[in-house]
Amino acid sequence: MAALTGRRIVLPETRELDLFARMLQERGAEVVRCPMIAILDAPDPAPIEAWLRRVIGGGADDLVLMTGEGLRRLRGVASKAGIEGDFVAAVKRLRKITRGPKPVRALREIGLDADLQAEAPTTEGVIATLAPLALKGRRFAVQLYPGSPSTLGDFLIAAGAVVDSVIPYVYASAAEDRQVLEVIERMAEGVVDVIAFTSSPQVRRLQEVARSYQREGRLRAALRRIKVASVGPVVTAALQQIGVAPAITTDGAFFMKPLVNKIVAAVGRAGSS
Repeated sequence: MAALTGRRIVLPETRELDLFARMLQERGAEVVRCPMIAILDAPDPAPIEAWLRRVIGGGADDLVLMTGEGLRRLRGVASKAGIEGDFVAAVKRLRKITRGPKPVRALREIGLDADLQAEAPTTEGVIATLAPLALKGRRFAVQLYPGSPSTLGDFLIAAGAVVDSVIPYVYASAAEDRQVLEVIERMAEGVVDVIAFTSSPQVRRLQEVARSYQREGRLRAALRRIKVASVGPVVTAALQQIGVAPAITTDGAFFMKPLVNKIVAAVGRAGSS
């Protein structure tokens, strides 16, 4: 018998849903798919193209990449504008600072690597990595994500740096409200064993739907009843903000395979392969 046979696991993941689901199904789990967030190109590419051209024109010394998706979206805009090669050449020249493993992977897709990786894959981790360095007068091109806190920009400006930021994509709801409500009910009824969060927007989306339909009490009851899994400190912090302490975390490994292994360890059948 596979380790997760008979276990039902909710996946709010969108970008890598099929991969995540397959990894769990191979271990016998029944997967409930409820993708919470879709990622779309920014509706107006003009400011992004202008930012790209400033970077290409030598307007930056450092590039901060907060997400892998961000670099891929920037390349997409650059490609449509016919300047992707110039952008990649400019990125090669810059000192590249990354938050977490995903932007590192995105850099490696174009044959590059990070010069500095944040001590922790959070905004605070990026700040901690930059804090000991001489920053005054340096020009930072910063790729942010929707809902990014102002903390990093505030820190850089206070340190005397010049900041030029861009947000190359937007979030859109991928799951209809009805599907999210059905998942809340299934969790509250005790027919789900685990919900596995892989990004903080998933947490916010779930909370927003529950609030909109006066289901916050049901959601709290649901999340108390089942095991809540979290990838990384950013997701854990988002859960803690709504009063949830995840029972399953990845202890510094921010990929899906370690999360799957942790889920198996937490709810897997003893003695199963």
